[in-house]
Amino acid sequence: MTLQAKLDAFKADFQAGKPPYNVPPSVIETMRRATAELIASGVAARALKAGDRAPAFTLDDPDGRPVASADLLARGPLVVSFYRGVWCPYCNMELQALQEALPEFRRLGARLVAISPQSAANSRKSVRQNALAFPILSDPHNAVAAAFGLRFALPSYLVELYKSLKNDLPAFNGDESWSLPMPGRFVIGQDGTILYAEVNPDYTRRPEPEDMLPVLRRALAVSA
Repeated sequence: MTLQAKLDAFKADFQAGKPPYNVPPSVIETMRRATAELIASGVAARALKAGDRAPAFTLDDPDGRPVASADLLARGPLVVSFYRGVWCPYCNMELQALQEALPEFRRLGARLVAISPQSAANSRKSVRQNALAFPILSDPHNAVAAAFGLRFALPSYLVELYKSLKNDLPAFNGDESWSLPMPGRFVIGQDGTILYAEVNPDYTRRPEPEDMLPVLRRALAVSA
C-alpha cells in the first residue's frame, strides 16, 4: 500500500468518527475550513521550488548535537522533510514511510533528515515511536521552515480548537507563536540547488518517498 493510500484510509476513519477517534462533525468541519483557507491563500506557491537555492541551516538533533546541512551535503545529496510534530498521525505515517525508503536513499548516496518545530523531548519521542534511524532536528520558532517558505500562523478559531483538544502547540514546541510548517519535501544537490520540491498546504497529502528516487539517480549519475 502506498503512503497516500494509508493516509487516505486513516483520514476516512477519522472523519467518519470511527472508534477510537469519535471526533464530532464540528471538529472535522473546522479542520476542513482551515485547510481550505490555507490552500486558497496561495502561500504554498511562495515556497522554494526546484532550481532555487536552499538555505543553509544548522539545527540540533534530539541529543542537542548540532547538525549542519553543509556537512551533510559534503557527503552527497540531502533529502529534507518538514513535518508538524509527533502529535500528528499523518506525519508519523510519513516518517515511517521515509524510514522504509532509507536504505534506497543511502544506496544512492543521499542523506535524510526530518525537521519539525517541536522540542528535543518530542523529537526523541518521534524517533522512538516510529523506530527511526535518521536524524530528527528541532527548528525553534519554525525559522528554517520560514526560510523555505513553509511557516504559517494558525487562525484564531483553529487555535481555540487545538486548545479544546488539549493539543498544546506552545508546550510541544516551546514557542508561543502557534505557527506550523506546511508539510514539505526537498532534495538538495551538493551545490545547494534544490532538485526536487513538493509542498502541500493540505497536511493529509504527502509525496511518496519513491517520487524522489529519479532525482537522486540523476544526481548520482552526475557525480559519477
